[in-house]
Amino acid sequence: MTGIVTLVGAGPGDAGLLTVRGLRALQEADVIVADRLGARAVLEQLAAEGVEITAEVIDVGKLPGRHPVPQDGINDLLVRLASEGRRVVRLKGGDPFVFGRGREEQQHCEAAGIPVDVVPGVTSAVSVPAVAGIPLTHRGVAASFTVLSGHDQIEPGGPLSLSKGDHTVVLLMGVNTLGHSAHVLSSGPRGVDCPVAIIEDGYGERERVTVGTLGTIAQLAASRQVRSPAVVVVGDVVALSPHAALIVTSSVSEPRAPRPKPHWADALDAGLAVDTGLIQAVDALDPASARRSPLASLFSRSR
Repeated sequence: MTGIVTLVGAGPGDAGLLTVRGLRALQEADVIVADRLGARAVLEQLAAEGVEITAEVIDVGKLPGRHPVPQDGINDLLVRLASEGRRVVRLKGGDPFVFGRGREEQQHCEAAGIPVDVVPGVTSAVSVPAVAGIPLTHRGVAASFTVLSGHDQIEPGGPLSLSKGDHTVVLLMGVNTLGHSAHVLSSGPRGVDCPVAIIEDGYGERERVTVGTLGTIAQLAASRQVRSPAVVVVGDVVALSPHAALIVTSSVSEPRAPRPKPHWADALDAGLAVDTGLIQAVDALDPASARRSPLASLFSRSR
């Protein structure tokens, strides 16, 4: 007797954002194969709220640079469990089809004759910016957005580098390549004063928002020791956030005065992962000047 695999999106890590259909799949499952980000937090919250889930839970979570169960192993595990006639839920953070490799797992199971159902989830690309009061589109400000994986560095000269602040860019898993991304995006029409927000651990206990510009965000992130998981939002919609009070003093419809670029070497010294070649590609900023900036003062008060 062949079982079934159900790919369930757990959302950003808040059990309240799990879909009703996803919850039913968890309650009916014989075994749950769970990711680390989002998925385990949802299971823990459901248990704390008294929701009974009797399925066996297998943790296949990945840490940065450490994958105890490689993707091929996860694929084979799903097939083996379902081949035993078990109802398997593959619980993935966010949405299975948004940088979740969900379709890869679905194809692998289907090739082995295992039926697969898909339950979409609330992607962090949209939900986490909402925590900071940032809409990805807003009438008169932005009518479109792009979601990118920060694992891959943005290529200079691509279509994205030609877009302006009225096109929102969302970077997932983009902390380690933040310096490179900021440099490439600021080299185009956006300029160094395009607003940027980083939302760490959205819906989690360490939730925190850092706001700046393309010219300052890498240094701010380094000084605040920004860590993953985090969602980076680039575009004029950031100025709509209540966290962006100081950068809103220059309206998104008015030209902004250019600011000097940050000292990327300082970002390296502070532990932020930035390409070493990038240090030679931008101008250095006197750290004393950075400390005198309004944004620097804002974050020194908010720590």
